[in-house]
Amino acid sequence: MQRMIKFNLLTLMVGTTIMSFICSYFFDIAMNNSEQYLAIAVVIFADGFFGIWKAIKAENFQTKLALKVPKTLVFWVIILTLILIVEKGIAGMGWLSESILIPFVLFQIISVLKNASMLGLIPSGVLTDILSKLDKHKDFKL
Repeated sequence: MQRMIKFNLLTLMVGTTIMSFICSYFFDIAMNNSEQYLAIAVVIFADGFFGIWKAIKAENFQTKLALKVPKTLVFWVIILTLILIVEKGIAGMGWLSESILIPFVLFQIISVLKNASMLGLIPSGVLTDILSKLDKHKDFKL
């Protein structure tokens, strides 16, 4: 009986040590890159807020579409964490998070502007002007 208690205690201590290491590793990644996590959360919630507001105003709100906001947030937090682990583990990969996240953040901001314009918060002429300045070599029509 005494031997079984020691084995269980040793197993518990080893398991706790491993979990502590893993949690402290992810905590370090999150705290050293908190700005990137915050940027993703803000653009996703802003897009979701204006999208939900637009749906309520148009009287076609759907809960399943509103639940895409937290699902999208969880997905992009996992993607960002994986990217940051790769950047930390492989020297010379510091460009990876910027090259993947900048297009995502830009598309989310454009979506926020589009939703705000559809709500009448931004005049459509201003939105067209902003979008035309993003890509001058293409013809954009709203």
